[in-house]
Amino acid sequence: MLKKIKNRIVVLGSSSFVARNIIDHLKLFKVRLFLVSRKQCDLQSLSAVKYLKKNIKSNDIVIFVAAKVPVKNSEMLLSNLEICKNICESLLKKNIKHLLYVSSDAVYKDSKYRINEDSITQPNSLHGIMHLTREIMINHYFSGPLTIVRPTLIFGKNDPHNGYGPNKFLRLAKKNKNISLFGKGEELRDHVWVKDVAKLIVQLILKKKYGIYNICSGKVVSFFSIAKKIINLLNSKSKIIFVKRKGSVPHGGFRAFNNFKIKKNFKKIKFTNLNYALLEVINEK
Repeated sequence: MLKKIKNRIVVLGSSSFVARNIIDHLKLFKVRLFLVSRKQCDLQSLSAVKYLKKNIKSNDIVIFVAAKVPVKNSEMLLSNLEICKNICESLLKKNIKHLLYVSSDAVYKDSKYRINEDSITQPNSLHGIMHLTREIMINHYFSGPLTIVRPTLIFGKNDPHNGYGPNKFLRLAKKNKNISLFGKGEELRDHVWVKDVAKLIVQLILKKKYGIYNICSGKVVSFFSIAKKIINLLNSKSKIIFVKRKGSVPHGGFRAFNNFKIKKNFKKIKFTNLNYALLEVINEK
């Protein structure tokens, strides 16, 4: 039997890819939802503070997903910080039950070892700088129960970003178009299915778990292996094309994560096998 969530849940950035999956999972619990997308409120605007102060109530649970991503330039960086500032100011003097912020694994410094929640945060991208700065801002403004999740590379149906990896490879393979890989596609990365991310975020709320949590499968696989799996699963006519790199291999070719903290706190949580998750994405209507 599903546990009932009594508090209303406010989702900031409700039209985003990750948020839509969180909302779908929350609906299983028949929870009261208040959704804030760009249509309802421009969170970058000063009027957002007034809107949020009026609509966010004491004892609400707030999930902060809103962001303009991926961050590619300083203008996007500043826009995202403005969004965070407005949200933080709107929560001042609000006795909300729980704030959960969806950050990113990009906040961590590269390492030849598996990264955990205590690893050094030293981002080398504007995207990572944005998320780490937001985390610092939230910790400065907000003194209530706070959870920060740092998902690794997310894949799933209807991801609008078409980023290098499973999402882009699936789209190309479905059209029998060739898949271009940098170098030999040898980088080892951790990929996590968006439905696993959504399920875990809801569990963090249900079990009132606070602090920082990496959301990762705990396994690494090369981009070449993923492209090959996808071509085989779709029986596609796509071919893998290798493109010469212009620079060094990102993250030194290795970006692995430790999900010990998640496993310790959620003994029944299991991350979906990559092959099965890819099949689910392919067959999802």
